[in-house]
Parts: sequence; C-alpha cells; structure tokens
Amino acid sequence: MRVGLLVTCLVDLMRPRVGFAALELLERAGATVVVPPAQTCCGQPAYNSGDRADAASLARKLVDEFDDCDYVVAPSGSCSGMLRTHYADVLRDDPAYAERAKALAARTYELTQFLVDVLKMRADAVPGTFAGTIAYHDCCAGLREMGVKAQPRALLAGVDGLAVKEMAEPETCCGFGGTFSIKFGEISSRLADNKCQHIVTAGVDAVVMGDVGCMLNVEGRLRRRGDTVRVLHVAEVLAGDGKAR
Repeated sequence: MRVGLLVTCLVDLMRPRVGFAALELLERAGATVVVPPAQTCCGQPAYNSGDRADAASLARKLVDEFDDCDYVVAPSGSCSGMLRTHYADVLRDDPAYAERAKALAARTYELTQFLVDVLKMRADAVPGTFAGTIAYHDCCAGLREMGVKAQPRALLAGVDGLAVKEMAEPETCCGFGGTFSIKFGEISSRLADNKCQHIVTAGVDAVVMGDVGCMLNVEGRLRRRGDTVRVLHVAEVLAGDGKAR
C-alpha cells in the first residue's frame, strides 16, 4: 500500500513535528509512505478567496505529484477536505484533469480517519503516552467535510495515561476559517474567545485538534488571555511527541 503524505503548508512551516508524527503513525500501521519533495499548497487559500486560476494551478500540480499513490493522507481535515470536496469543482472544466481530480478525491483521507477506517489501527496499538486530561476540538472542515469525529477519540482512548474530557460545544468553530479570520476579524475574535473559555472551563491540561491553523488561532488567543493550557495536534499525542515541550 503506497500512501502519499500531504504534509500541508502550515505543518511544514509552523509545526514540522506534526508531519514526522504522522509519518511514524502511518508506518507503524503498516503503510509504505512517500512524501513528494516538491509538494506545496493544496490551493485552499486561493480557492476561498475566489482566485480559481491559482487554485486550479496548484490542484493540477498536486494531482500530478500524488497520482501514483494508492491513497493521499493529510494531518489536516482542512487540506484533505479541499481535495475531497472541492477539487472536482476546481478542475471541472479541465478535460485533462477532471476525472483524475475525482479519482484523487475518492482516495483522500484525514490522518485519524485513514488510520481507523482504512488501516483499522486499534487503540491498543497507539504508541503515545500522556500524563493528564485533554479536551478535543472538532475542527470545522474535518468534521463537516471529512466526517471526522469518532476516529481521533477512538485512538486517543488508547494513549497511556490520557483521559479525554469533553468540553462544551466541541463542534463550534474556533474562528480561524482560513481567510475568514482576516476578512471578519471581530467575529473571529469573538468565536476564539468563546472557544478558549470552553477550554479553560473544562479544566484540562491540553486541548487537542487535527488542524494546525486552528491550533495557531486557539493558542494565540489563549496566550493573549494569559491562559497556559497546552495546544497539541492529535498526531503529536498519538505518536508520543506531545509529552515533550
């Protein structure tokens, strides 16, 4: 099984350890992982901003790079959601790529979704350890575009020493939304404050989620509020990297 790892821009630039953790988890579950070295952006920022030309150009590049992979997996519900939900639309008028984009979309998965639903990874096979309690935030694209909800919780249940405590409104947006946080800053800030309050009220040691964009948004708001709750990617916790800081 040849699995292409879509590292994503934010992982590459801001949290590269998330990419290494994803690689470790996939290999532990039995996948042969390839990481196309020239991969860049999936095109989502351009697409969300109405720049279809640049979005299509980036989509074609990604389709070419991952065309020989049995699956494409990303440690991001947002980027995997872009491929799964929007690539067919982005390339619908390109005869050379329209069908290839649909085929790529059908074999694209978010990391925990792939581990649980395709590789059938059991909770007792998770290598991570974590001494403390966490709340899980359901990032919008992963939840609504990819159907990721139970999978990360199922795997987190196998992390030695970890206890999951549900916070209020785990499915409510953190306010990031990519370019939404720039275009609608006041609304975004209110959403982020609400999310941070739910996290703090839950009384957990860390909040865990599956998208680095949401992580950066929540962590930045927590720190500006003076809160010290840790913000971790689910791959870090599952692979054992969350314990080191």
